[in-house]
Amino acid sequence: MPRQASQEPQAAQPPAPKSVPSDPVQSESVDPPPTAAQQNTLSSSEQVARLLLEAAVVTPKQMQHANRVRNKLGEDYPLTRVLTELKYLDPAQLRSTLREQGAHIHLGDVMVELGYLRPRDLRAALEAQSEPDYQGKRLGEILLDMGLITEQRLIEVLADQLDFVVETPNFTQIDPELLKLVSPDWCRRLCAIPLRREADGVLVAFADPLDSSGRHGAEAAFGRVVPAIAISRAITEAINAFEASRTHAKQRKSPASESDVTRQVDSLIISALEKGASDMHIEPLRHVLRVRFRIDGVLMQVREIDRELAPAIASRLKVLAKADIAERRRHQDGGFRFDDPVSGRRCDIRASFYATVFGEKVVLRLLSRKAELLDINQSGIAPRMLERFIDHALELPSGVILVTGPTGSGKTTTLYGCVNQLNDMETSIATAEDPVEYVIDGIAQCNVNAKINLTFAETLRALMRQDPDVIVLGEIRDKFSAESAIQAALTGHKVLSTFHTEDSIGALLRLMNMEIETFLIASTVSAVLAQRLLRKVCDHCAERYQPTPHDLQRIGWTQSDLAGGEFLLGRGCRNCHFTGYAGRVGVFELLLPNDALRDAVLNRQSSAQMRRISVESAGLVSLMEDGLAKAAQGLTTIKEVLGKLPRVGRPRSYREILAMVGAVNG
Repeated sequence: MPRQASQEPQAAQPPAPKSVPSDPVQSESVDPPPTAAQQNTLSSSEQVARLLLEAAVVTPKQMQHANRVRNKLGEDYPLTRVLTELKYLDPAQLRSTLREQGAHIHLGDVMVELGYLRPRDLRAALEAQSEPDYQGKRLGEILLDMGLITEQRLIEVLADQLDFVVETPNFTQIDPELLKLVSPDWCRRLCAIPLRREADGVLVAFADPLDSSGRHGAEAAFGRVVPAIAISRAITEAINAFEASRTHAKQRKSPASESDVTRQVDSLIISALEKGASDMHIEPLRHVLRVRFRIDGVLMQVREIDRELAPAIASRLKVLAKADIAERRRHQDGGFRFDDPVSGRRCDIRASFYATVFGEKVVLRLLSRKAELLDINQSGIAPRMLERFIDHALELPSGVILVTGPTGSGKTTTLYGCVNQLNDMETSIATAEDPVEYVIDGIAQCNVNAKINLTFAETLRALMRQDPDVIVLGEIRDKFSAESAIQAALTGHKVLSTFHTEDSIGALLRLMNMEIETFLIASTVSAVLAQRLLRKVCDHCAERYQPTPHDLQRIGWTQSDLAGGEFLLGRGCRNCHFTGYAGRVGVFELLLPNDALRDAVLNRQSSAQMRRISVESAGLVSLMEDGLAKAAQGLTTIKEVLGKLPRVGRPRSYREILAMVGAVNG
């Protein structure tokens, strides 16, 4: 990466905590410029403040006001953002100042002030400089290795700071006459590639345009050079294409063998299982085949594959999933079981093939065949909420129990946890699922398969003749399945199913929108458990965190509402891939309809009225409140709560919520 990153502080110690200076600029016009040693002790805000004042972009009075405002918002709120929102600073002025004075401020501080990097992330990167794996590396390289910033974003900041043009080399658009003057080895040695002739000289893309030896080498080959900056991956791809064009100028590249493709597919699946991914995305882009894994609910890029292998990989997966390999214009679905002969891992995989402009995108849902099912007592449901759920829902002899939430929220896992709780020698349990995701000893599970006329309707009719005590429907998808669940409950059965709704009240509203009679809903639905999965704070790098006034404003809390809470934030480490999160924690909303709520359903009252009744008389604790309680217990973060949970009304204080749900052991 460019050498600007090497201008970072040589010491590994992080900057001092960002307590915004009270008035760092009152005598700015008369104070001498800071020495190099002093410069390293200044916060990013102080350094930017000096630059902006020296350039006369803002006045000392404006800067003092901005500092007072920022002091109330917390260190995660950059000074430049405050200045911009106060209309004291134009973004164009900021970039111009950084471009002209960029050499006087460190790269990391620039990225913090531009909002691309959090102060704690910068501190983590600076601390990492003392680790053996990172010694000798420049800050830019460390930020990339830790996954705190993308290379594209890094070069954009460097381009602004150092006034270089940003280019994305594309081999097909390179002037072939320029390539005749150099070789692929020359390009690889300089980590550079020529692009085209311009009025001022030959435009050459460098991974590090400040590398004097690279510049001298390019000038020796082309004469006058106009340096540009590009991400190293793009340069490497262009060099590889250059080399391939020479080697195979008159030969077509032989297609990959079937065994190579099989090994590639197996390798991807095994890697996904090892990393604990729930989904794998294989996406054809313009120049590469990108592979991303969904880990802890977040997509992470793990590999890029030669674009030419895309059709072969898609075809291999279609063969496994029993899809039509000749059809590439239509979307398809399928599934298969994967057995790893080395580790013994077994996994059921759902495959979805989606036709795009660059080819077929494949998404694999990985359903691990876990030997041990979830114990509902270990699900993360708060103690008092769990006690009410078991006593007033699971132990009832009949009624409909719905587990709701969007795709990927853990509904099926919770559903099987409920089934596991009910499974004993005295209870007959039968299921109708599409497909069966967990195999449980002692219950009758059926895979619905419309291709052989084993439809949901046919399965349900047969299931009712099996003398079941508990009926499990994999999912309520339409009016027919909803009516079937209701009718089964009316005949004295206990029915468990999942449902796609935003929250617990939404489940009642959706049943009403399916034109299910309100008196049937009121008399059969015994519980609705809405849930989400939030990323859990990494135990290895967690540190105390005090919510900022901005956090409190977004939540609707005052400082007194936090009393008793202990908030944590992950700094980022190797154990959590420098994300600050490792694993996930469930957040729940339990609705147990009482007489007042049943009357509201019968009268078709609005969702707001139903929610008010549920909170006031049925003991409802919202998803947001349960999420905030778990954040206050250090299990997740306020950012996760605010970003992934619906906000309905002002949440009660932490102490009130804790009194209703109880503390959860992490």
